[in-house]
Amino acid sequence: MNLNKNNICYYFLLFFLGMAPLIGQTKKPKDSILTENLDEVVVTATRTVRQLSSLPLPVTLIPKKQLQRSGVTRLDDILNEQTGIVMTPDATIGGGEGVQIQGIASDYVLVLIDGVPVVGRSAGNLDLSRFAIGNIKQIEIVKGPSSSLFGSEALGGVINIITEKPKTEDISGQVGHRSETFNNQNTTVSISQRKGKIGYSLFADRLSTDGFDLAPTQEGQTVNPFFNYTFNGRVFLDVSEQWRFFGSARFFTQEFDVPSGTSEEQDSNAHLRIDHKLSDTSKLEYELYYTNYQTNEQTLDPINNEILLDNDFDQTLIRPELRFNHNFSGTGTLTLGAGYNFENLDRSLFAERVSFDSQYVFAQYDFKPTEKLNLILGARFDNHSVYNSQLSPKLSARYDITSNFAIRGSVGNGFKAPDFRQLFLDFTNAAGGGYAVFGKEVESAAMQRLLDNGEIANLVVAQDQLGDPLDAESSIGYNLGVTYKKGKFSSDVNFFRNDFQNLIDTRILASRTNGQNVFGYINRESVYTQGMEVDFKYRVLENLRISAGYQLLYAFDKQKEEAIANGEVFARNNETLQTVRLTSDDYFGLENRSRHTLNFKTFYEIPAWDANANLRVVYRSRFGLTDRNGNDIIDTLDNAFVDGFALVNLSFGKTFFKHYEVQLGANNLLNFTGNNPLAGMDQELLINPGRLFFARINFQF
Repeated sequence: MNLNKNNICYYFLLFFLGMAPLIGQTKKPKDSILTENLDEVVVTATRTVRQLSSLPLPVTLIPKKQLQRSGVTRLDDILNEQTGIVMTPDATIGGGEGVQIQGIASDYVLVLIDGVPVVGRSAGNLDLSRFAIGNIKQIEIVKGPSSSLFGSEALGGVINIITEKPKTEDISGQVGHRSETFNNQNTTVSISQRKGKIGYSLFADRLSTDGFDLAPTQEGQTVNPFFNYTFNGRVFLDVSEQWRFFGSARFFTQEFDVPSGTSEEQDSNAHLRIDHKLSDTSKLEYELYYTNYQTNEQTLDPINNEILLDNDFDQTLIRPELRFNHNFSGTGTLTLGAGYNFENLDRSLFAERVSFDSQYVFAQYDFKPTEKLNLILGARFDNHSVYNSQLSPKLSARYDITSNFAIRGSVGNGFKAPDFRQLFLDFTNAAGGGYAVFGKEVESAAMQRLLDNGEIANLVVAQDQLGDPLDAESSIGYNLGVTYKKGKFSSDVNFFRNDFQNLIDTRILASRTNGQNVFGYINRESVYTQGMEVDFKYRVLENLRISAGYQLLYAFDKQKEEAIANGEVFARNNETLQTVRLTSDDYFGLENRSRHTLNFKTFYEIPAWDANANLRVVYRSRFGLTDRNGNDIIDTLDNAFVDGFALVNLSFGKTFFKHYEVQLGANNLLNFTGNNPLAGMDQELLINPGRLFFARINFQF
């Protein structure tokens, strides 16, 4: 929802600041919902401590024990095993992977560490392999629009990585090393201590690999050798019952061994939070966050040593935020918040350093009008310096039909701001024949520059239409589900639909005298994803647990559906060599979306041996990568499909002398490699590098 009433932001802020001290004066009994002595508590869905089983929202929790037993070391590996979440390969060789939630692409999924956002989306995808999970307490995933609390990029969901807190007065920690195929070496060290009112933790991680090759018939490697380091330090200080301080700093650095060039990456952040307890029922949180992400990529011509590509990227975000929570005598919790974002980016593909800022306020009321009914009402208002202001409301409800059976539903609005690339990119690819791409804020001046130089052969868009502002992309998400839990068995069924409007797409602005095109950006596409998710867990024996999940997904472009219904879309049948008019049954849907995904996990503990074993299976049905027959849709007659496949992961662990643990395992046990249909003629392009064996030893103290 677009708004131009910028004063709303300030009125909301004044109201919040005026109400906070008044409400904070009341003295009420402490409610159990505020305590942390609950099993499987989460904070991301409501920004307050809530028990997972009582939430009216679809949330996935990955606890620390599951991370350890699975033997994974990076965030992307564990996410791929969750229902409704898929790591999707990029269509280009070496393009990496993106996380997809309910069919929503990674561009629209917000990633947090301890509740604050990470940056570094040079082309939309966020590389989740940057995040080591050796010091993680749990991972929380909220599905569907969450912009009512978190703003831009949260219209598809939120992934929050929550780090471990120090617990014991004695120094504790662990040292571990993991070796895997392709000379993948990962070493982690962590130390923590809680001494009276002061606690601290230190974490270090090093990862290196020789890389691997998905294109054996081509020169070079798909993933080049690299090494990276992650350092994280945190301090906790309880000055009194009323004042608590938390400080954190994280630094990540990575370097690839690139032939004829360099590729370096750095990610750093600093986070300060102060918890101020006003009364037994009210508290304020003051937060200041800084993060910076940099890359330095340069490709040289190996013959004459000339620079072919020079892509430097330097993004900074500074964000102060103030939050207020008040509990009304156990009947409900009010959350208010206000903050300010200042972002700037210096990139070699831009004409100059660019920046924008935004202010935001949000409010949420989580309450129970009856004993069996829980309602959550929330909204957020974002005022931005470049695009139209946004209002993001959300409503969630849960009704406990019985003590074991409940129905829940939610509807919410989400948005994603136009990114720096879509606003300020000023790029001409001389090496690629001279095509150009201009962001919306610079396209008018850039096109005038080309016209003055006599480089434009034909204008496709009228000059007075150049520079028209982009709207934020928006969505409305619906989730409706039922949950059942009794004894050793629990299940969850969720139906979802996400409607997207104003998706930003490229368009041709003009043709150049060299025969190449000039591209810009425009709000154009309307798409939707809908389907069903099913999860169940069952404790077969005291030490044997199994779980499984399934997602049915339909993802389509509305305009292309309409064109097919009007009989305007044709394709060539490769078997009959005839051109045929397509029907709705021929439209497969959006790229990189599988109709069916399935996961199965079993964990077995053997206390007598102090050992454990687990088997995890992930299945994806076939999916299309791109249109290959020129009708601008992925249809059943295209030859750009990746066949369905299953990844089977297995690991065994045993503890010796209470402190030493050895773990052995294999990922992709069936050695699936697959074939990528985008490979050129007489070339081979794989989907997966094949079977990976690993061994890990860990010492806890």
